[in-house]
Amino acid sequence: MAGSKRVFNAASNKFSRNVHKRGLVDIKAGDKGKDRFAVGPVMLGFFVFVVIGSSLLQVIRTATSGAGPQTGGM
Repeated sequence: MAGSKRVFNAASNKFSRNVHKRGLVDIKAGDKGKDRFAVGPVMLGFFVFVVIGSSLLQVIRTATSGAGPQTGGM
């Protein structure tokens, strides 16, 4: 892998500065993503639309086809 000496030195310096900060992580840094949803509101709305819409269509299809509980004996 070809790379310039400047890039390798920059990466090495960044790593060596970070090594001395281990264990000194800010407590609030870990809570940054806790208050956010994993799924966006548009995707959540689309999912709800699909689930409720498909269940409504199934109820309508069942009601119009006349399929009901079968009564019959053995």
